[in-house]
Amino acid sequence: MRNRILPLALVCAALLSSTVAAAETLKIGTEGAYPPFNFVDSTGKIGGFDVEIGLALCERMKVECEVVAQDWDGIIPGLLAKKYDMIIASMFITEERKKQVAFTEPYYLAAMTHVAPKGAGLTEFSNEALKGKVIGAQSGTTQADYIAALYPDAEIKLYPTQDEANLDMVNGRLDLQVGDMLPMLDWVTKNDDGKGCCELIGEPITDKKFVGDGVGIAVRQKDNGLREKLNKALAEIRADGTYKKINDKYFTIDVYTMK
Repeated sequence: MRNRILPLALVCAALLSSTVAAAETLKIGTEGAYPPFNFVDSTGKIGGFDVEIGLALCERMKVECEVVAQDWDGIIPGLLAKKYDMIIASMFITEERKKQVAFTEPYYLAAMTHVAPKGAGLTEFSNEALKGKVIGAQSGTTQADYIAALYPDAEIKLYPTQDEANLDMVNGRLDLQVGDMLPMLDWVTKNDDGKGCCELIGEPITDKKFVGDGVGIAVRQKDNGLREKLNKALAEIRADGTYKKINDKYFTIDVYTMK
């Protein structure tokens, strides 16, 4: 039986298709307002731990990637509307979010924390103890879910960004806030306003109902191929030291293991 020879037009079309696939650009959606994980620097460039991890994964997958800033409240709708292909924005993996998106394996672990003005003297974190207190969090987050569930008798204030919540705390308009532990630790130890006003108090909040199974990369539920490629790339950058190099630029502990 003779070998089949493809018509020249079909060969050209196949080569063109392969070239287009190789040149595909994936888009990463992130918030750009959650330092040190994602932020916009003085030149207008989006950076941070999330962004560097995302770009390292893209390099390992051998694809070009573009980073897109998106307000947190619209970050999942933006993914579903195909404004970007993945969300790398310190998003906790929760059962509620799994109803809308699919997640990779965690790329770091997470906990939440209470933050209070220095000298506030708060030692108990029950609803009764905090009745009438003004408690804040960023809207659309698991922190917001947490304070709504745990403190129904407090006055709840929600903010579009974490920076706005921090500003109200600096200005004395909050008695307490709940935030993601690592950004809050960064704020009270490295930021002049945070160092001057506030401190982390109480034990880390690790209830899986709110912090989920860690922090993952979200993709559309049908994009299982991309999810698997991201998981493979994550394992590879963990193994070859790329992850550690990025981690050590921002943190003094390994956030993948929290050790």
